[in-house]
Amino acid sequence: MLHLRYFVAVAEELNFSAAARRLHMATSPLSQRIRDLERELGQQLFDRDTRSVTLTPVGSALLPIARDVLDEFSSIPWRLREATREQRDTVLIGIPPGLHPELRSRVGTLTERVQEQFELQRWPGSTQALVASVREGRLGLALARLPFSDPALEQASVMSERMGAAVPADMFAGRDSVALADLADLPYVAPPKEVRVAYFDVLERALAEGGVRHRLCLTDTGYNGMSEVISSGLAFCISILAPENPIHGYQLENVTVLPFTDFHPRLETALVWRRDRADSDLKDLVAAAREIFDGPMIID
Repeated sequence: MLHLRYFVAVAEELNFSAAARRLHMATSPLSQRIRDLERELGQQLFDRDTRSVTLTPVGSALLPIARDVLDEFSSIPWRLREATREQRDTVLIGIPPGLHPELRSRVGTLTERVQEQFELQRWPGSTQALVASVREGRLGLALARLPFSDPALEQASVMSERMGAAVPADMFAGRDSVALADLADLPYVAPPKEVRVAYFDVLERALAEGGVRHRLCLTDTGYNGMSEVISSGLAFCISILAPENPIHGYQLENVTVLPFTDFHPRLETALVWRRDRADSDLKDLVAAAREIFDGPMIID
């Protein structure tokens, strides 16, 4: 290998003195090593006189071969590490819209904790889609909004967030809270079915029992559309109260979220996984997740 390195240096420099400086050696031993290589191969590699050095046809043929061999030799350490290290499994964890920053941070902690064994990747979706994907094995874990029920799944509550009324700010100027009676004449708008979690069905019944009976139905839109109608003064909705929740990123200028005085809705988030996988291929991942997400955290 050393003789090939010497050959490549001289072939690229076409000057023995320059090649010797590049190799941090004297010119005389370098010339001797090249003669040794030529004797070993039984071929002349360079034409040299007092003024110039050029490659022979054999030397020109050897140069790309020598470069390839040296590249292969140099790659041995990392190829050996790749061949002997434990292979990681790629696992997807489901992430619902509006996930609290603290839960997102704990996903990052889990990713680092298990990185030697698992490559954990995030996958977005509605709670309904995420839970179905965990059940079907496409996702290993998911953070999902309660309630949901499936005998094949196990869950652990990880966060409880207080909810308030997202209302037109100009209509409730100077208010720091709101009662259900204050909303009786303002239609309630729920998220469209494709992004709505089951808990909003519970909220609808509670609002009706509290005297809020008018409804505004939206289709083919999401949280942006809801914020538009609230900002326009057409409706109100139920939203996360804590300002650090990213759901507030959808909030337009004339929208504010006020706590209730006589109604106490909370959005519950759980970590979910398949029972059978917690005792088999995802045993270590689920154990680490349960430790990191130990809760629930109460956000008021």
